[in-house]
Amino acid sequence: MTLTPQWLEELRSRTTLSTLIGRTVKVTKSGREFKACCPFHNEKTPSFTINDEKGFYHCFGCGAHGDAIRWMTDQRGLGFMDAVKDLASEAQMKVPAPDPQAAKRQETRATLHDVMAAAQDWFVAQFNGIEGAHAREYLKNRSISEKTIRDFGFGFAPDSRGRLKDALSVHGVDQLVEAGLLIKVDDKEAYDRFRGRLMIPIRDPRGRVIAFGGRILGDGEPKYLNSPDTPLFDKGRTLYNLDKASPASRQTGRILVVEGYMDVIALAQAGFEDVVAPLGTALTEHQIERIWKMVEAPILCFDGDNAGQKAAMRAALRALPILKPSHSLKFISLPAGQDPDDLIRSDGAQAFAALINKPQMLSEKIWQVEYDAEPLDTPEAKAGLKKRVSDHVRDIADQDIAQHYRHDFQERYEQAFFARRENNQPNRPYRPSKGGFKSRYVSFTPKDETKSVLVDGYDLRIAKGILGGLIRHPSRISKHFEELMILKLADSQLQALLTELTKCAMGKETLDMQGLLTILEQTDCYNVAKGLLRADALNFTFNRKLPDDAPSDEISILAKRAHQDLAEAIKVVTARPGLEAALAEATRRVQDDLTDESFAEQQRLRQAKQEFHERLVELTQIDDVV
Repeated sequence: MTLTPQWLEELRSRTTLSTLIGRTVKVTKSGREFKACCPFHNEKTPSFTINDEKGFYHCFGCGAHGDAIRWMTDQRGLGFMDAVKDLASEAQMKVPAPDPQAAKRQETRATLHDVMAAAQDWFVAQFNGIEGAHAREYLKNRSISEKTIRDFGFGFAPDSRGRLKDALSVHGVDQLVEAGLLIKVDDKEAYDRFRGRLMIPIRDPRGRVIAFGGRILGDGEPKYLNSPDTPLFDKGRTLYNLDKASPASRQTGRILVVEGYMDVIALAQAGFEDVVAPLGTALTEHQIERIWKMVEAPILCFDGDNAGQKAAMRAALRALPILKPSHSLKFISLPAGQDPDDLIRSDGAQAFAALINKPQMLSEKIWQVEYDAEPLDTPEAKAGLKKRVSDHVRDIADQDIAQHYRHDFQERYEQAFFARRENNQPNRPYRPSKGGFKSRYVSFTPKDETKSVLVDGYDLRIAKGILGGLIRHPSRISKHFEELMILKLADSQLQALLTELTKCAMGKETLDMQGLLTILEQTDCYNVAKGLLRADALNFTFNRKLPDDAPSDEISILAKRAHQDLAEAIKVVTARPGLEAALAEATRRVQDDLTDESFAEQQRLRQAKQEFHERLVELTQIDDVV
């Protein structure tokens, strides 16, 4: 394809620049030119001028300058050829085709775009009709506004094998199959791919529908169904909402990447319009490269559960081989059990804004995941950590970046295990920060705050009781998910059981003890779990079997007491390692330099430790807590 300077100049001359820019920016006439507040930087006084006669725009504030094609690439986020094609279509100019085969492919793609546009119109009509009531009710229950429904083009596919095929029969079965709208197996009759689903159009950077995602309404699998790959749609290269997020990112200077459609839609409705999502797969190298064309360090936002953190790590590892100077990834993790919609509903948009204002760097994310992968209580485990992060460094192709990562991980490793005492400061392992423990029994913030807590010694005995209590009261697992996720039990069998319990709680919304045991029976943890149910050495209230013959109100009171005591036991086990470390440091200070302040701090922490002791005595009959 040869685009001559003469052809491009003709294209520019046929495009009224002020009209093109005025579609997304408010412009006002000023003499022979137009003025506007610059869309490339925030300003209150217009310094952005548009000259239709000369065919260019210029901002005297930030220096942005260009013609119609530059506007489409810089503000709309289109590639050069996509920008040319859009402008040529409006100017009624034919873009030269490179050869007959390419011309034929272009014609096919144009036809498929017509098919997808017709399908989108039909799905929207069904959504607004009688049969779409269920779909409309679903969005209403999720607090999706009418404006958001229109902006994102929600539709509905009736539960029928042939309604769409009949409605779009003018396009022919072959075209509908090639567009991914029908399924055809061998010589059997083709049938509708999407049935009984809320339809979400997937658009290319130019805003054209190229595929669909369908969410099931009611029972059925899969919950989300995407179009297959077609001449228009390559799932591994496409990002949902890129057409809207690209211009928005030029205002914010960022791109947010979330896990799925509804996360994008919920955030956009809350005011975060610079958000995209992969389409049912982990973020690919092609998608990362595409985002890097807009911003140098996109922020990846994943759910706080195990699946979300695994997805974050997969994205991190895929980025390592293609890292380049100034280009990286940032990460935020949502509270356990919450997606963006949950967080915004419970705490408001400001809570999400606070998270994205303090993202985690790529190197820090990889270190944290590997550091927390297993208890680091043996020389072999520590050496294993060093090998894992070294292996990641070897995956980085750019040797300058690799060298910086090597130094970064080495510093973290030495700080964690070999840090020397400086200025009379004790050795402290390097761990991401975590807020201090606070309860009605004790309130303190240890200086050595931890992301993970290694539980051993006497606290491991208490942890056995906690695990037994969680098995008897499975509903409490999700209630204490965040605290349980930071526990690292020194006993590998108990740690494996804790991991299985959290997995079970994530997989089931409601779970009773018998159902939990049935699931555990398929794992290596079953015998350990049964043993904890039989053990009554600690005699916590939450380890006791509730009486079968007691009145319901009495059982309710006993269960409530057990749940409260279980919550306190979890808090004690989570916080006591930090308390012990803080007390040891305070004692050292008193020995090095006895002052009123250091002595008071030591006494306060000793009192806090005593409160731990007293609370455990209340929870159990054992009175030999060390």
